[in-house]
Amino acid sequence: MSSMERAVPDISDPRLFEPVSPEERTRAEFVRPSLSYWQDAWRRLCRDRVAILGLVVILIILAMAVVGPWLSPYTYDGQDFMVSNEPPSLKHWFGTDMFGRDIFVRVLFGARISLAVGFVASFINLFIGVIYGGIAGFVGGRTDNVMMRIVDVIYSVPTMIYVILLMVVVGPGLKSIFITLGISYWASMARIVRAEVMRIKNEEFVLAARVLGASSARMLLRHLIPNAMGPILVTLTFSIPRAIFTEAFLSFVGLGVSAPMASWGVLSNDAIGSLAIYPWQLFFPAAAISVTILAFNFLGDGLRDALDPRLRK
Repeated sequence: MSSMERAVPDISDPRLFEPVSPEERTRAEFVRPSLSYWQDAWRRLCRDRVAILGLVVILIILAMAVVGPWLSPYTYDGQDFMVSNEPPSLKHWFGTDMFGRDIFVRVLFGARISLAVGFVASFINLFIGVIYGGIAGFVGGRTDNVMMRIVDVIYSVPTMIYVILLMVVVGPGLKSIFITLGISYWASMARIVRAEVMRIKNEEFVLAARVLGASSARMLLRHLIPNAMGPILVTLTFSIPRAIFTEAFLSFVGLGVSAPMASWGVLSNDAIGSLAIYPWQLFFPAAAISVTILAFNFLGDGLRDALDPRLRK
């Protein structure tokens, strides 16, 4: 036997090995915990400070809109001409308008209407747009072509045309705004959902569901739409501030909520005539609109990054 062969140890000899204790085995394991898609998205969203700031601001605005008017001694329509056009003070934080109404309470009450319009219009957008776009993308062919041409027609008509026509039929108010936004705002959601469904429907898990005998409705509702929820949630988040701004604009030009109801658009319309003399009457409702839209945009940007599977680590 050569010297080289004698130098090779016999690995079958148990004396060459020492068992590892359970403590050392546990300490040596560096296994990263398994995270689902949504858990990983939430983790990345929490790391985005700007998005979390937007979420906190939205929650504060919602809480103030719900609770604030009840905690104040003033009402949104209570008039007191003895304190009309007062500047901001400890008694009236945002000042008063020409009728002596507390602007702080009116801004909080207006948040209820503006946020209600934003959320209701967005959920109508979600329901109609997801179903319509999902069917168009899943069926494809001539059906998809016809359905998307209808979307193009709806998308091409200005929102003001819908408002004017509905005011003649239904009359001005919140009902007209809900119907108007419900008719026109789902078109963009339908386009996005259609594109996602067309991208996903040829994936292996969808083909496997088809082979196993899943119906078209089951494949659409259980496999395709849930896997397209990332872009859907991002689009939904961005549609809320767009609906809020649309309501504020319609109320500002007199086509939305009418007096004595208070929305941010109505408050801006009431204050525009006295801007040079009493600027605070316009500043606070305009600031509420701007801060709310900015907060939703911050949250939407964060969701878009967090739900992007290409950024998952």
